[in-house]
Parts: sequence; C-alpha cells; structure tokens
Amino acid sequence: MNLIRKFFLIAAVLCTFAISAGIQPSTAEAGPDPVVIFETTMGRFIVILYPKQAPVTVENFLKYVDAGFYDGTVFHRVIRMEKPRVENPKDDTTINIVQGGGYTYPLSMKNTLAPIKSESRKGLSNEKGTIAMARSTDPHSATSQFFINVEDNPVLNYSTTKQIYSQDPEKEVVNAGYCAFGKVLRGMNVVEEILKVKTVRKGDMEDVPAKPIYITKAYRAQ
Repeated sequence: MNLIRKFFLIAAVLCTFAISAGIQPSTAEAGPDPVVIFETTMGRFIVILYPKQAPVTVENFLKYVDAGFYDGTVFHRVIRMEKPRVENPKDDTTINIVQGGGYTYPLSMKNTLAPIKSESRKGLSNEKGTIAMARSTDPHSATSQFFINVEDNPVLNYSTTKQIYSQDPEKEVVNAGYCAFGKVLRGMNVVEEILKVKTVRKGDMEDVPAKPIYITKAYRAQ
C-alpha cells in the first residue's frame, strides 16, 4: 500500500470513529455564521453572530434563542446620550444602547442559565450595530441579557491603561468591557427608532421605555 493511499485510509477510519463516538464540530467550525431574526412590536431586525471571535458567548446566546427564551420579553433599558465633540474617539464616554433579553412585563426577571466567562478581550469592538452581552459589575456574570450598540460605544470595550502618575507606573488598570459577538445585518432602523422612545423610571430601574416594546419572537434563520 503506497503512502498516499495509507494516509486517506487512516483519515477515513478516524472520521468514522468520530461520528460513531458522537463527536461534533465546535460552534466555530460548524459551517456558516448563525443568523438570528428578532420580531418586535416595533419591527424586525436581523443579527449575524461570530462564533470564531466569541465561541462561548455565541453558544450561550443560541441556547436561549433555541429554547424560545426571548419570546415575550421586553426591551427594558434604553440609554440615549448626546455625543461630545472629542479629538480622540477613545475619550468618548457616552453610551447609546437598547437592552433586552431578561424581563417580561411588568419587569419581572426570568430565570436563566448559569453565567458565562467573559470573552470581551477577544470579541468584537462595541461599534454601531453590534450586539453585546449585558452583565453586572462582575465581568463573568453575563447570562441572557444583551444590548445593541446604536452608536460607537468605545467606553464599553475591553482596555488596559497604565497609571503613569501612581507609585507603580507599570501597573495596568483593566476595564473588563462588554463582549460584542455579532452585528445587525438588517433592520438597524428599527433599533434606532427604539432608541428614540420616551423612557421613565419604574421602581429601582431607570431608562425604561414608557410603553413596553416586546420581542414577540427570536429564532434562527433557516
């Protein structure tokens, strides 16, 4: 048996073994990037997810999508801030986001899966149109909630800075940031309209849309 024929025979055996053992390719290797469609009471928008940049985050997000978790939830936070005039974009500390994925109306939080490890260091930048995971002050606390960046939000990116005036000038301070893992393909105009809605305070929560905006259905594109 020549060397080339032997090589292909071994490869075929290994492939057969993997299939029989139930070994599946990872999300990042499983073909085209997944696309998710959001039907809302203000219109439809469509996002593409990037598992190569944030495999854990995308896999977690799709678990919620496939389970129908987001159906009937609301966008519970809309933060709208006027952009300042700055020479360096990194000096922009404004935030313009539309956030949802965790509450039903009237603002009752749903039970979620366990939190995931943050991938903000290797994920996408929080540029206009990207979708990112919301979290608490703990960088590794993201579960189901997400937000859409309606403008570039550099303050939400992972970053490190050296404290040049401190006693230890080489010490770095880490901004853990928020993991962006996909981008709006179509319907960004819908997200921009959501950003314009009137917001109020409800209980302990600020920036809540005065009139509830529902995600009626979120599902994978076929």
